[in-house]
Amino acid sequence: MTFARRQFLKFAGAAVAMPAVAKSGFAQSPQVTLKFHHFLPPVSNAHSKLWVPWVNKVQTESGGRIKIDIFPSMQLGGTPPQLYDQARDGVADLVWTLPGNTPGRFPSIEVMELPFVAAKRGIPNAKATQELFDTGQFRDEFAETKIICAWSHDHGVIHTGKAITKMEDLKGLKLRSPTRLAGEALKALGANGIPMPLPQLPESLAQRVLDGAVIPWEVVPAVKVQELLKFHTEIAGSPTLYTASFVLAMNKAKYESLPDDLKKVIDANSGQVVAQMAGQMWDDQAKAVEEMVRKRGNTVASINQEEAARWKKATEPVIEAWVKAAKDKGIDGEKLLANARALVAKYEKA
Repeated sequence: MTFARRQFLKFAGAAVAMPAVAKSGFAQSPQVTLKFHHFLPPVSNAHSKLWVPWVNKVQTESGGRIKIDIFPSMQLGGTPPQLYDQARDGVADLVWTLPGNTPGRFPSIEVMELPFVAAKRGIPNAKATQELFDTGQFRDEFAETKIICAWSHDHGVIHTGKAITKMEDLKGLKLRSPTRLAGEALKALGANGIPMPLPQLPESLAQRVLDGAVIPWEVVPAVKVQELLKFHTEIAGSPTLYTASFVLAMNKAKYESLPDDLKKVIDANSGQVVAQMAGQMWDDQAKAVEEMVRKRGNTVASINQEEAARWKKATEPVIEAWVKAAKDKGIDGEKLLANARALVAKYEKA
């Protein structure tokens, strides 16, 4: 049995083929039951500290008329890159997914994933991404579903089997990258960015297919990176090397079928409300997980601002190429980039 299969069977446990149920306790039977599908195990921070509280909030505010069953670890079948289409097609009513799992399909939201655009903290990135969506700057790309929230996580960390103190240390390393642009940034820095859905990461590290990964602190325990790799490298301050963007998407027909008062419950738990919850969770868990990793005896280091300036300069061609590609698709990439940077700065100051 492979490492990944052992780990994820252990994570899922008795929950395999059954939803990870949030608390209910309502006297009446639910009027609507929604299936919520995502890619991480139920022990993950995102599941237990973001989605379970969000589900409980929706159920409570609906007076028990909405029930949401969460299916983690891809329990409804398929692969992580198929999640968005599962929401579109009604395989699931709600999905949490990364647009970056399907490179090129959602080009405008990629602006937040460009190197040295995002902030170190999650809340500014989450709120900036949601405001870009609210102001219509990439809404059309997601027209096939009802987007409950769009956001981006806090700073990504480089996790490796050796110490990284300067750009040259990255040369030739095979690192899992969560998005196309993170991969391009790693290539510009001398590494090889290998695109890979997160559930495949533990086995790839255990079998030494990869030398490391770039992921935020929050998800480290869910995929046991702290056990498989001993060195963790951050960029000091903002802007940071990369972030990845997410959407919580709902099947349009299911949303439209809800009574108006239940639509209002969903709407009240959408947008910046979810962005705040998500950003806060990533920020809180970044501190907690980093502390846990340090206590294990792993090495956590920061690239100083002088060295970070070298990295930023080396990755500028990635931004230039993205702006050009955006223009070819009829997108004003320069304007979108300026807006993204302005919103990140706005929410950093808030």
